[in-house]
This record gives sequence, structure tokens and C-alpha cells, in this order.
Amino acid sequence: MNKRAGSSARRLRPARALRPARTGRPEPTAHVGTGEHEAAELVDTGGVPVPPPVPPLRAPAKVATRPDAPGRFLKEKARRMVLGQGPPTMPLAQLRRETGLSAAEERSVLDLVLRVGEAMIGTGAPVAAATVDMLRLADGLGVKNLTVDITFTSLTATIDRDDDPVTKVRVISARTSDYSRLTQISRLVADVAAGEMDIAQAHARMETVLATPHPYSRLVVTGALGLMAAAVAVLLGGGWAVSLVAAVTTILVDRTLRFLRHRGLPYLFQQTVGAAIATLVAVLLLWGQDAFNWDSALLPPSLVVASGIMVLLAGLSLVGAAEDAIAGFPLTSAARSFEVVLSTVGIVVGIGVMLAIAQRLGVTLSIGDLEARGGVSPLVTMAASAVIAGAWAIASYTRLRFVALIAVVGAVASAMFSLVSVAGLSPASGPFGVAVASFAAALTVGLIAGGLRDRLRVPAMVIAVCGVTPFLPGLAIYRAMYNIVDSGHLFEGMDLLVRALSVGLALAGGVTLGEYFARPLTDEADKWQRRMRRQARGTRI
Repeated sequence: MNKRAGSSARRLRPARALRPARTGRPEPTAHVGTGEHEAAELVDTGGVPVPPPVPPLRAPAKVATRPDAPGRFLKEKARRMVLGQGPPTMPLAQLRRETGLSAAEERSVLDLVLRVGEAMIGTGAPVAAATVDMLRLADGLGVKNLTVDITFTSLTATIDRDDDPVTKVRVISARTSDYSRLTQISRLVADVAAGEMDIAQAHARMETVLATPHPYSRLVVTGALGLMAAAVAVLLGGGWAVSLVAAVTTILVDRTLRFLRHRGLPYLFQQTVGAAIATLVAVLLLWGQDAFNWDSALLPPSLVVASGIMVLLAGLSLVGAAEDAIAGFPLTSAARSFEVVLSTVGIVVGIGVMLAIAQRLGVTLSIGDLEARGGVSPLVTMAASAVIAGAWAIASYTRLRFVALIAVVGAVASAMFSLVSVAGLSPASGPFGVAVASFAAALTVGLIAGGLRDRLRVPAMVIAVCGVTPFLPGLAIYRAMYNIVDSGHLFEGMDLLVRALSVGLALAGGVTLGEYFARPLTDEADKWQRRMRRQARGTRI
């Protein structure tokens, strides 16, 4: 009996190889040369059932000995290279996270978010900036599942809940250039995101921001527009006389348009009336030259019209439309772009109608060989650009502590324009030389605006829009309409209009690209800014 048990124990020693590995996973059972009867047979060792002896496992045959092994290896390698690895590139849905707030608190947050978004869009902020601030504000108040949709005329926000989603809509009823209020709202959002205010405090501060009066009276704004027109005349090569006439003309245009605006006249016809008044003054100057033998060099009519047109163009949201398109909001960008084009058409119609009337009345039209910044020293150009940028900042209700900075930015951009022109990209070097120089100037403005945004706690748009105002193509639009109406050179006039459009696009693109390049210079963007950047990359595969 002992001998039999000892022999059985010796036969069972190879079975230790079937114990689980250290990883905890049992090794698979393999049938190696034994039949089913033998595998199920038990050996009786003193009443204790013992499994039959398991022979040692044989090493698997080498794959290299098979004739088809190289082909199968290459096929498997190719399959692994073709098949996708890992999860999808971009998630298509956001995870739902509970806010921990009551339904009443969530509705209060949603109301504040919509009021902030409406105020930002109404004061001229791009859709991307408004969306980021709305999401950041909601996140600072504890709401995570917020969805925002902004069109040209309305805002929609939804808080995703398991039981009852909350959705509110607000219509944008007014649009203006109020950069002081825009700055205060941006600071409110930053303070809430930093955890310095709760919902009640944020509502109270928002009420204070909306109830705060403008920092300047409307007469101060009118005077700033007149100063801007006088500086434009100097920038284009005019003297003190034409600067004075341009200032008086612009003041007259502003007061007339304000009167018509309060009477409900649509904005398109306001632009037409403003351009017609500026052109009428130029026609009167032309008539005075023939009747009283005035010196045409003392009062060039073209400069008066160009100054008025640049003031009218400054109020258009050209930079905002371009930023919306680049940031991935094509619908809003298309609406804003159409508004800009329609307003510009109103200016063109006003100039063309007045020139046609003057031609019928026998007034001899003439236009000097004038180009922007032609014959003006770089120092005078920088000074005039600084005045233009600062004056438009005041006309947009920017606080005085930022006006001096904006004036310096305008002077630096003018220096960059002159530097690029001297380097060989002057208007004489090609049909789009002005556009290239304007792009360089706008790029400089965008870099400065993006770099100072977080340090001064002021939106980049406030600095950017005012900084590129001296480079708006007012004179090019007037020259184009003169060629079409007076000389009948339709193709030359259309060519000048295309050049003016290229300058506008160069300004908008330069500002946007400059702000993009300025991002590495500032602090790391938060998750909402990174989300907007992903959207701006467009369609991905």
C-alpha cells in the first residue's frame, strides 16, 4: 500500500505545472495526446480520487516551419496598420453632470447668463467672446451643463437636466458701441469665475453696470467725431483749412443722423444721408472754386468727403464679422457681413447720387491725385493716427484711462504701416500694396491688444477696433464712385472698390491673427477658451 501511494505521488508531481500563474489567471486546459476516457479516468489511491497523470506539455510547433508563415505575418501586420486604434478623435456629445443647485437657482443663473450675453452682443462683442464669457459665468456659479446658441438677433441658453431641462431665449433689441459697459461686464464675469461673488451679488452688480450712465455726454461724442475727421484730413495730406471744414461737416452729419435715428429712419438710409451731406459740402467747394476762384490746394473737396466716409465706416462691425467667421460662427458672421456690405452700399449710393446731381447742375467735378498718406511725413502720420484712434475711443465711450493707451497703439500701427511701405510694399508697387501694409498694421494692433487683455482686464476688441480705425479705406471708396459717375470708367471704379474691400478684409484678418499669435504671450487659456479654439479649427476627420 505504501509503495503504491509513493508511486502515485511521484506520478502526480508533473501536475504542479497546471497551477495558476502569479497573475491569478488559470492556464487553459489542453488535451495533449490523451483520449476523453483517459482524461476523465480517476485513479483510486486509498479511497482518495486522484486525476490521471498528465504528461509534460509539448512545445508548440514553430510557425517558421510552415510554408505560408511569411505571408500570414505580413497580412497581420498590414491589418494592424490599417485598423483604427483607440477611441474616436473628437467626442460628439458632452457628459451630463449634476449641478447640485435647485431649479430656482438654476433659472436665476440662466437669466443672468442671458442678460450678460445680450449686453455683450449689443455693445459690439464678437460671438466667440460672448459665448466664452457666458459659459465661464455659468461655470463660476455652479452650472456645468449649459448650452449656448447665439444668432444675429437672439440668444438661446439651455441647462440640461434629467427631470426638466431649462431653456430661455432673449432677443437683441439694440446695438451700439459702448466699450465702457463692455469692459465692466467682462470684469464681472472674471470676478464670478474667480469665486468672488455668488448669484445674488452677481445680479446686483449686473444691475449697477446696466444702470451706470455713459462716461461722456453726447456733445462730447460729437466733438470727438469732429476731431477725428480733422485728423483724417491731416492724415490724407490736408492743411488746417480742410481740417476745419471736415470737422464742421462731420459734426453736421452726426447731429443730422442723430435726429433721423430718433425718428426711426433705418440705418441703411442713415448712411446714405451722411455720405450725401459730406459729398454735398465737397460739391459746394467745387462750385466755389469756379465761382470765386478759390485755390483748390487750400480746400481739396476729396479730403472732405474721405474724412466723412471714414467716420461713417468706423461704426461698422467689420472686425467683429471677421472674428465670428474665423472663430467658427458662420451664420452670425454672414449676417454681420451682410450688414456691413449693406451699410457700405448706402455710403456708395449717397456719394453717387450727389455726384450725379452735381454733374447735371453743371458743377465741374475734379479729384486730385491723392493717395492715403501721400506726401505726409511719418511723424505727422503717427500723430494723426494717434488722434484718430483716441477720438474714436472717446466716441465709443471708452474710459479715459484707456484712451491714451489706444492713441499710442494707433501711432505704433501707423509706424508699422510706414515701415512696410518703405520696405517695398507701397501703393505704387502693386494694386494691393495698401492692403498688405494695412494687414501689417492690423497685425501689430492685434498682438498688442491680445497681450494686454488679461493684464489690463479690458477686452481685446476695445483696443483692436480703435487701433485700426486710421486705416479704413474712405478715400478709395470716394475715388471709386468718382470714376464711375464722372468719367464713366466702370471697370476702374470697380477695381478701386475691390481694393477698398481688400483693405477692410486685411484689417479684420490682421487683427484676428494678431490676437491668435498673442495667446502664447498671455496666461494659459481656460477650458472654455480651448473649447472655442477647437470649434475654430473647423471640420475634422
